[in-house]
Amino acid sequence: MNLFKAASTVSLLTLASRVTGLVREQLIAAAFGASAATDAFNVAFRIPNLLRRLFAEGAFSQAFVPILAAARERDGDEATRRLIDAVASVLAWALLLTCIVGMAGAPLLVWLIGSGLAEFDLAATMTRWMFPYIGFMSMVALSAGILNTWRRFAVPAATPVLLNLAMIAAAWWGGPLFARWGLNPVLALAAGVMLGGLLQAAIQIPALRAIGCMPHFALTPGKLRAAWQHPGVGLVLRRMAPALVGVSVAQISLLINTQIASHVGVGAVSWLTYADRLMEFPTALLGVALGVVLLPQLSAAQARDDRQSYSDMLDWGLRMLVLLALPCAVALLVFPKALVAVLFHYGQFQPQDVTQTTRALMGYGVGLMGLVGVKVLAPGFYARQDIRTPVRIAIVMLFATQLMNALFVPQLGHAGLALSIGLAALVNAGWLLMGLVRGGHYRPLPGWGLFLLRVGLACLALGALLAWAAQAIDWIGLQAQWGRRAGWMAAVLGGAALLYFSVLGLCGLRPAHFRRRA
Repeated sequence: MNLFKAASTVSLLTLASRVTGLVREQLIAAAFGASAATDAFNVAFRIPNLLRRLFAEGAFSQAFVPILAAARERDGDEATRRLIDAVASVLAWALLLTCIVGMAGAPLLVWLIGSGLAEFDLAATMTRWMFPYIGFMSMVALSAGILNTWRRFAVPAATPVLLNLAMIAAAWWGGPLFARWGLNPVLALAAGVMLGGLLQAAIQIPALRAIGCMPHFALTPGKLRAAWQHPGVGLVLRRMAPALVGVSVAQISLLINTQIASHVGVGAVSWLTYADRLMEFPTALLGVALGVVLLPQLSAAQARDDRQSYSDMLDWGLRMLVLLALPCAVALLVFPKALVAVLFHYGQFQPQDVTQTTRALMGYGVGLMGLVGVKVLAPGFYARQDIRTPVRIAIVMLFATQLMNALFVPQLGHAGLALSIGLAALVNAGWLLMGLVRGGHYRPLPGWGLFLLRVGLACLALGALLAWAAQAIDWIGLQAQWGRRAGWMAAVLGGAALLYFSVLGLCGLRPAHFRRRA
């Protein structure tokens, strides 16, 4: 399998997801602005998303995918399918119970994450509406782990587009419709989330059937008992325990930051959410794509005890990280206001909202290399089924983040929260890298010095062009001329990308240098 081609496929499909996600946020910003209602929705939506990252894409995936890949490499497809059936059955029943409890305890959950909300009751109502989303997304995560192990990357990467399309429809048509029915228009967004979750789960079925891995769920007590007794289920649960602690640390940090933001003032939660949406472009296109491709391949190399292949794949991932994430970090630091203005400055989204979202985006931008780097480096530990090391690092980073919050938030407000996350991510990624090198699991290949010099020169050229464009064009003043403003943005970003890769080419860097087969 060509790793570059696989990562490119995932990245392009993820791009479609992020573009539709950006359109989604643009419509929400134009229709609702940064208001008490949008703060309520963002907190309510964050609760099932938090649990999704905790149990589905987080601890479960980190434990399940390496075990699944190792089982297929060692025991073959038939035994692996029995493992899938057992794990899916236990997961489905656990999710049903979780959704019932979560819907009943919605007000308590909202209080824990956003007690300072002006629209507290509205947030609790939307939490009840959206809580079953965690059930849909956990099954999607199970499907993604299976399909990625079978090297079918397209469907998992494209699936999030369906959520975005459902929410776009909710913002465009659902809001006015709910208003005519005498309901708060923002409730349409909660309905869109549920529809999107249902569609994402449904599209997995034909993909799983195509590879003969559609799970057979245990529907009777006897069959459920047999599923619990499958040795693979116990192994996944044992691996999940430390992974759950590690992912919980990140989500506890997010919960604390959301709670702080809810007390900073009206709009703070929304400003951070809009900035985070922009950050998801590089983190998802690069970090998630590389992590998704690397984890099953690293796990298979570990199962074969092929240390050289394992190290070389990590080296390839890190070079791709530097090549593509560093120019994005430069753009976020020297060109943030233009990005926010062009993408969000419409309708109810005011110039003040542009300024405040820009401040948050710059805070995140400081740590972009760390945020993406963690997604590339952590699979190096998960593939060896060493989850404890990333967990210990994450726990230390939780306390460090809150110490930085105490220092930055009084001075910078909500932007201090973003800066703390960015700086902590840089330390986290550096620590993970040191652990892989010192443990002898990763040995950098020759040529890193020249490679960094080439990328650094190209980033200087790109940064100079973007800094000039940020000052030369009145991005805020062109609000009424949205077509002209969008045209300038396309020209500037296209020119910056062309300049960046041209400098790399002049320095002798070629695409062939990044082709690698697993």
